[in-house]
Amino acid sequence: MWEFLGQYWWMAFPLLGVAGAFGRRWELSARSRHQRRLEMIHAKAELKAAAAGGGRTPDSLAERVTGAVASGMGAATADSRQLERLFAAHDAVTARWLEYELDVAKTIAFPAMSDGRQPLTAAFLRAKRVADGLRPASAKARITREQLTEYRNAVTDYEVAFDVAERDARRLKDSSFTAVERKRLDTAKQLLSVAIDQAATPAERQLAYRRVREELDGLLSLSDGAIDVLELKVALEITDGEHPPTPEAAASGSAGIPAAGPSVTPPAAAPAAESWPVPTRNSSTAPGRVVHPKPRP
Repeated sequence: MWEFLGQYWWMAFPLLGVAGAFGRRWELSARSRHQRRLEMIHAKAELKAAAAGGGRTPDSLAERVTGAVASGMGAATADSRQLERLFAAHDAVTARWLEYELDVAKTIAFPAMSDGRQPLTAAFLRAKRVADGLRPASAKARITREQLTEYRNAVTDYEVAFDVAERDARRLKDSSFTAVERKRLDTAKQLLSVAIDQAATPAERQLAYRRVREELDGLLSLSDGAIDVLELKVALEITDGEHPPTPEAAASGSAGIPAAGPSVTPPAAAPAAESWPVPTRNSSTAPGRVVHPKPRP
């Protein structure tokens, strides 16, 4: 016996671990039995109170379900309102950014807002991508509290990143360009005012628009939306400067009839050639006698 214990004394440690595990399991089961016993006592006390008060249990299952549904609906309404506020803040920042992105004049004045190489502008664009990716489909979309918190934080980062990038762009202006490049930007700014000036002729506006594109080529990268907006402004100014034909002239032209103009006196008709005399008969001649005129020399 002692020899066995001397050889296998180390087995006492795993046996103690097993015994400890059984002990913890027994303790947990005892606690569970005690908890169930307390719940049974509490339920019996509620039943007795209900029987004494007219048979109505104050904490019935139906009331608990109704309360849970009401609280869930209230939480959903609160989440929808919060999403609407977040959508409004998100759209407001996007609208402010589009003012720089679609307005060529602002792009020339503050080129850093359209330059992704600027660190603060790049940080803003990353924040925009994150906020756009986390935005729910609608204010009534069912999302978890974690998703709502994540989107709220993304919108906050989006607002802060835009404010910082905007302040930096207004501080820098065109200081990152050389003197020659700044001169080209000034020239493009002046030509842009001519391109959208209604007092200029259509030819001058078209020429100024082409010169603006040439001056900005290689300096600033205009987005497709900015080019479309600028072309629309130039086209509207040209259309306003032209005088459309009158309805009468348009109707006449469409019918293939020339428009009414100044009256023109038709040329005088050429005198008719003298006709050869026709034989005549008068009362002095005898009946049946025809007098022929003499031939003309």
